[in-house]
Amino acid sequence: MDGIIVIILIVIACVYFRRLDKGVYSVAIVDLFLRIFNYLIKNIKIDGVTNHLNKYMPESIPSIINKYTDGVVTDLLIWVYVIVMAIFLYYTIRAFIKKK
Repeated sequence: MDGIIVIILIVIACVYFRRLDKGVYSVAIVDLFLRIFNYLIKNIKIDGVTNHLNKYMPESIPSIINKYTDGVVTDLLIWVYVIVMAIFLYYTIRAFIKKK
């Protein structure tokens, strides 16, 4: 279920923005949100809530890919993810240099 939700969010963002850079930013935002939220879940213990969130909240986009696929499909999707993150890094560095 978590994989479907993340995929739907990314597809909606890509369709809504219709530009490569906005799609890349949306993937990066979702992944960063999952990683930060997962860190908070693991370090801030709330009875009942923490166990529920640990059970149903994915750690990151690669963890969702590994959970629902295997073999060549997993490798292909992870490489797509790495390429998207490399493009995100490029856009981030470019924006940082332009602000200078």
